[in-house]
Amino acid sequence: MRANPGGAPRRLAINGYGRIGRCFLRALHEAGLARHFQVVAINEPADIASMAYLTRFDSTHGRFPGKVSADAAAGMLHIDDSAIPVHHAETPEGVDWRALGVEAVIDCSGQYSSRAELARFLDAGAPRLLLSHPANSAADVDATIVCGVNQATLTGAERILSAASCTTNAIVPLLDLLDRHWGVEAAYLTTLHSVMNDQPLIDGYHHADLRRTRSAMQSIIPVSTGLARGVERLLPRLAGRVGAKAIRVPTPNVSAIEFTLALAQPLTLAGLRHILASAAGDTLQGLIAWTEEIHASIDFNHDPHSAIVDGGALSLAALPNGGSLVNGLVWFDNEWGFANRMLDVLSHWSARWDALCPPLKNNKECSCV
Repeated sequence: MRANPGGAPRRLAINGYGRIGRCFLRALHEAGLARHFQVVAINEPADIASMAYLTRFDSTHGRFPGKVSADAAAGMLHIDDSAIPVHHAETPEGVDWRALGVEAVIDCSGQYSSRAELARFLDAGAPRLLLSHPANSAADVDATIVCGVNQATLTGAERILSAASCTTNAIVPLLDLLDRHWGVEAAYLTTLHSVMNDQPLIDGYHHADLRRTRSAMQSIIPVSTGLARGVERLLPRLAGRVGAKAIRVPTPNVSAIEFTLALAQPLTLAGLRHILASAAGDTLQGLIAWTEEIHASIDFNHDPHSAIVDGGALSLAALPNGGSLVNGLVWFDNEWGFANRMLDVLSHWSARWDALCPPLKNNKECSCV
């Protein structure tokens, strides 16, 4: 699903260099796209030495497959042969994005979700903005893109995009596929999600949600989720028919979604398996994978797919109205899979920019935006 960028390297800046920001930069290198997308600036409050250390050594994804070093005096993070200037601004206005000559800012901070907040990047000179999280509403961005569903709607004229969320990317392509084949009348989704930074290692005052004040590594913890809203944003035809809940589990990475679907049409287990397995090797190849092996979650660490359908976990029952009740499980690396989807969205989006204006040259502002 990744478009071939071609041409001169696209100039990017990363705002927020945490888990997803570092995974995004690393995915560029592991996918061989660093020659197509050049990171020319990073904005991150942390010191450069710490940034270099956490880039080089990652407890979840292992050592960085390249050279990493820091030059604190020069304010540079060195990745292989690239010297990336580091800024430490705490607001979008704290960086002169226009002077950097960037074609897009990749916001991995998770701090800005409303149109007014996101417009601050544009006002500070960023031509375009790609978010690593959902916006507050569909109207707060020009589009929310999930590859395998609506990437073909991109025109290149968009200023602000969201790549949705890891959970939305994991389930929406499958819901879209099954709805087109058998009609989804209702869906209930249960996310079993690995721990996140809004949880403490031991009990502490980390969150207004009292459940999230409890030790992340000692309990299974129910939390709120916007997954149903995210699904309906991408598939409005399912509005009012999707429910969801989320449970955090004490693992550092790799999550799962259990789905229960009421389908309008009758089907067989063999037919269901055939459609899902075929899509994984055809229309959704590279996005959705299929497995019939016996797995535990750790087996999917550093897997770049949006989701892996567990073929052995599928079951169904007949409904009184002649339809079918389907239950299944998909696995997904909530960090690495999502970082790769951000790359896919960026690739499809950037392939359309040249239809509107030529690539930036000599750090000049793009006249079309």
